[in-house]
Amino acid sequence: MKYVLMFVDTQEFAQQLEAMGDVEREAAYAAVGRWFADHADKITYHSHLAPVHTATTVDLGGEEPVVTDGPFVEGKEVVSGFAEIEVADLDEALTMVRSWPACPVVEIRPVS
Repeated sequence: MKYVLMFVDTQEFAQQLEAMGDVEREAAYAAVGRWFADHADKITYHSHLAPVHTATTVDLGGEEPVVTDGPFVEGKEVVSGFAEIEVADLDEALTMVRSWPACPVVEIRPVS
């Protein structure tokens, strides 16, 4: 079964990462690299997204599309990256996500 994992940063997590020294930050990035390496047999694609301020939103809800610089909603949480995985079932996806070493929220959504 295919799922998309959406990695969600919070303001608190971003502040903690920014407050880290270079050595501590490199260790955090290395932990993420190890997680991807440990699960490489299940990850079919992944990418880190550019910062939220680079987003462009198109609202198609009215008579004419409205294009806005920035995200759809200004919030305290933002999707910072994603990975597509192929696993047996949701339980396996949950097991995999429980070991995610970075941002504090991961949304798991089936691919249809």
